[in-house]
Amino acid sequence: MMVKFGKKIVKFRVPILILSILLLIPSALGYLHTRINYDVLTYLPDNIETMKGQDILVNDFGTGAFSMFIVDGMEDKDVSKLKQKIEKVDHVKEVIWYDSIADISMPKSMLPTKVYDAFNSETGTMMAIFFDEGTSSDGTMEAISEIRSLAGEQCFLSGMSAVVTDTKELAEKETPLYVLIAVVLAMIVLGLTMESFFVPILFMLSIGIAIVYNLGSNYFMGEISYITQALAAVLQLGVTMDFSIFLLHRYQEEKVNKSNEDAMVSAICLTSTSILSSSLTTIAGFLAMCTMSLTLGADIGIVMAKGVALGVISTLTILPALIMYFDKIIEKRRHPVITPHMHKVAAVVTKHPKRIIMIFVVIALVFFRAQSLTSVYYTLTDSLPQDLTGIAGTNKLDEDFGMPSFHFVIINDNMSSAQKKSLADELNNVEGIKSTLCYEKFVGGGIPESAVPDSAAELFRSNGHELMMITTEYKPGTDEMNTQVQRMNKIIKRYDADGILTGEGAMTKDLITTSAHDFNSTSVFSILAVFLIIVITFKSISIPFLLVLSIEGAIMVNLGIPYFTGSVIPFIASIVLGTIQLGATVDYAILMTTRFHEERLNGLSPHDAAATAIETCAPSIITSGLSFFAATIGLYFVSRIDLIRGLCLLISRGAIISMLVILFVLPAMLILFAPIIRKTTYHWLDDSKESVDIEVQEKS
Repeated sequence: MMVKFGKKIVKFRVPILILSILLLIPSALGYLHTRINYDVLTYLPDNIETMKGQDILVNDFGTGAFSMFIVDGMEDKDVSKLKQKIEKVDHVKEVIWYDSIADISMPKSMLPTKVYDAFNSETGTMMAIFFDEGTSSDGTMEAISEIRSLAGEQCFLSGMSAVVTDTKELAEKETPLYVLIAVVLAMIVLGLTMESFFVPILFMLSIGIAIVYNLGSNYFMGEISYITQALAAVLQLGVTMDFSIFLLHRYQEEKVNKSNEDAMVSAICLTSTSILSSSLTTIAGFLAMCTMSLTLGADIGIVMAKGVALGVISTLTILPALIMYFDKIIEKRRHPVITPHMHKVAAVVTKHPKRIIMIFVVIALVFFRAQSLTSVYYTLTDSLPQDLTGIAGTNKLDEDFGMPSFHFVIINDNMSSAQKKSLADELNNVEGIKSTLCYEKFVGGGIPESAVPDSAAELFRSNGHELMMITTEYKPGTDEMNTQVQRMNKIIKRYDADGILTGEGAMTKDLITTSAHDFNSTSVFSILAVFLIIVITFKSISIPFLLVLSIEGAIMVNLGIPYFTGSVIPFIASIVLGTIQLGATVDYAILMTTRFHEERLNGLSPHDAAATAIETCAPSIITSGLSFFAATIGLYFVSRIDLIRGLCLLISRGAIISMLVILFVLPAMLILFAPIIRKTTYHWLDDSKESVDIEVQEKS
């Protein structure tokens, strides 16, 4: 079957190239029209209370986003004029300042103290801006940008909507740089490790076409996360690079005794098993992320699984066509490579397999303990440059008003006024709470109900619900905030069993809880999926254990390093890294095992088969590992988004660690467990070769 397929690819190489170029047009259009989501909190499960609360805010109160606007050194009349301008901005639903509650001509001394303190500090005043769309909606971000254009240097806009807008602007600026850096660094590695300087160009063309197809097809997903958008191209480049390397190396090997056409047919046939099985394990690893409760996992997983599948198609169709078409140029641009000969490595591994495995087990156990102690941060603003306008506004809000964050409490409007006041008072007495704003506070604080504008009343009461805004001195994601959220929830439920606490603090606490669950479930599903595919590929029970254990050991080492370096990693890194590293580098293990099996079928002993597998597979594995490392490590140095930096550092380091494990540890395992592999693998060896195993077993 694969022979016929390979002959078709070789025969129709020119039409394949023409078609691949034409398909770039709809793909580019799809990419340009794919919406990007910049708010990680929107990926929380829809069925949790905080997300239900967000839905109520949007559907019942018509306000999905909220920002505080601080004005320094401006007279009240000018503040009032600025407020009127902001109210006219599209997607601004309501602007609350103290003139929304009382006439501006009223002396401030007549205002209730809590009302006055809520809107004023020693240096300036503050107004609350409510938007009619969600935190990360296009309308809200456009409104944020327009409000900033109206404001002067003495004005500061805070809140998640402002931070999300900053994230959007920063990500849009940096993402093209990510791709450029990844391509340049990967090409440098390929240029040094491949035998022709023209090869990296062909690789980038083949992989680049697949990347454009993938990014364009994201249009059908509706929207993707900015994290996915930033990393998809780079990860697809790194993950699928080894497919191209495997194919070219085998083509060059077959060319020694065959014509170019026959060599390419043979290369496609001989590498298709490794490429397809490797891609299936990689795809399975990424799809395991769809089991995460945090739907950001599905966002990344689907895009990357789709990217790997398209990468395989490109490797088996477009790349052979490119290689055949430009074969003469490849040959003219040949040069010596820097990839080291692996004779000494092979000798060490085959001589000391038990020692290597023992050392690896000890290291893996130490780092397994270390990774459980690694510090993780969940405060999303901590991952962004602190000089961003939105974060500067949030810091200003904290410095001047002592309220870096806000809670929203949604209760049943049928509660008596006395109960609502009592609830507000209890919440106000929770440690860390600065103030509680609700309808009863206004009308009960000396301001007659008739004096409260209808728009302000509607802001706090709608469709059988009443809204309370509560300011806090704690930052989201901290232990203090999580304790505060827990206490507030207990109080709210005593008054109203259906009452809901939402806002950044409560949602971040849910993010912590959800992430802890996802870390375990995703790891289990990805391991099981990869395990089953390897079982089917090799028709073996023992081989999947060896391959998965080797990669998981590498993952443990990678996740444990931050503990020893004193680093704090972003929460998403600890969840997705294991899946990405397993899926991306299990290819190396499959390639090594496949070649080991091939040499065993040729009659070599386990020691000799392992030595040959190391020497023949090492160039491909080293080239792939180094190019993956280069593509991702560049982002660590250029990105200003710490979430991206932290994830890329772990991924790049993981590629190197996995590469070393596959070159040293896995062959040692294959040698040591050769008798077990033979007994637990269907038709592992022909009957004529069984004597070799018996002989080796006797020597051991």
